Amino acid sequence: MMHRISKTFHIAYGHRLLGHKGKCGNLHGHNGLVGITLKTRKLNSEKMVMDFTELGRAVKKWLDDNLDHKVLLSKKDPLLKLLRKEGQTCFSTEHNPTAEILAELIFKVLRRSGLPVEEVAFWETPSSMASYRK
Repeated sequence: MMHRISKTFHIAYGHRLLGHKGKCGNLHGHNGLVGITLKTRKLNSEKMVMDFTELGRAVKKWLDDNLDHKVLLSKKDPLLKLLRKEGQTCFSTEHNPTAEILAELIFKVLRRSGLPVEEVAFWETPSSMASYRK
């Protein structure tokens, strides 16, 4: 048997998908939603997977420090250097910052921090979501 908990977080960000043939090739913004699901076989001493407040604090800090109200661009995007030179706070990704890439990135960061993450879901819009799980 497994126990699971989930918590969601709101972020705002700008990005573009370098080389994309559609509208997403232009710099634009989103109000995203990040859903984190943790799982474990054994509850902690307080009979929880994890306290929701602790989970919120850990995830929100990373999201605030790295993605929220930032411009997310591929390391290959020529805008990255220009925007940083102009004082914009940017976060760079190895590949285009798609919802799929961002879900995987968040998953791996939280796993490295010791959280028992089962899945990260990343809603780019209210009707478009990508998720990542091991």
